[in-house]
Amino acid sequence: MKRIVTLQDISCVGCCSITVALPVISAMGVECGILPTAVLSNHTMFRQFTCVDLSDQIGPISDAWEQQEISFDGIYTGYLASKEQCGQIIKFFERFGGDGVLTVVDPAMADDGRLYPAFDDTFPAAMAEVCRKADVILPNITEASLLTGMPYRTTYDHSYIRELLERLLELGCGTAVLTGVSYEPDRLGVAYLDRSGKGFSYFTKYCEQSYHGTGDIFASTVTGALMRGLDLGDALSLAADYVVACIEGTAAAGEARWYGAEFEPQIPWLCRTLDRYLDQKKQ
Repeated sequence: MKRIVTLQDISCVGCCSITVALPVISAMGVECGILPTAVLSNHTMFRQFTCVDLSDQIGPISDAWEQQEISFDGIYTGYLASKEQCGQIIKFFERFGGDGVLTVVDPAMADDGRLYPAFDDTFPAAMAEVCRKADVILPNITEASLLTGMPYRTTYDHSYIRELLERLLELGCGTAVLTGVSYEPDRLGVAYLDRSGKGFSYFTKYCEQSYHGTGDIFASTVTGALMRGLDLGDALSLAADYVVACIEGTAAAGEARWYGAEFEPQIPWLCRTLDRYLDQKKQ
């Protein structure tokens, strides 16, 4: 069994970050270790929350793992709380990454044209250094514009997306994936470009509903699928379809879901669909 470690926060209640990554990746047949960067009582869409920064634990935990010769087949990062944590993550890559270790970075820091409130204008440069070390990065269009310095646009054509992807590759990552790409009102999807010039795109139907944690569902599914041996195009397609299934299932529940997307009831669908991809790969 492959083993990965994910570095991001724990929201003890609410569907996001490690509380999404751990069950999704485990259900996909991959061992998922965790290194929490912070612990929150609940995610920040609740009216109030507590937060304990665990930056001072990243080093000691890494030391303990290194002393015991614990290794990983993959490293997956999500929300990082500060520029200082970005530096710690780069050091973690240097200690536990290397040949044969897949590194996936979800530079979770912005959406809808603006940074999350916790970050200032200096944070994207620190995140760009993390992306530089990654095999695969998964920014949305807002994050990509902040990482590259390109203008953020809500209307665009194929050339804009291509330039964003090319500029992301200039950061130094192996493959740049762009999420939230849409050329038609009723279609939403992803596009990628790798260093060989190979490109790919995949589109699903556009869902009007928006729920907390769908980005974490997507990134976790991509990571799990890659660790199971799917190529990146199939991993992205599976993840996009799973997010749609989660959104539709949450909407059908008829509740106000600021709490987060209900991904758990759709895990059996995810496992069945993953198995179909794996069967096709064997043929």
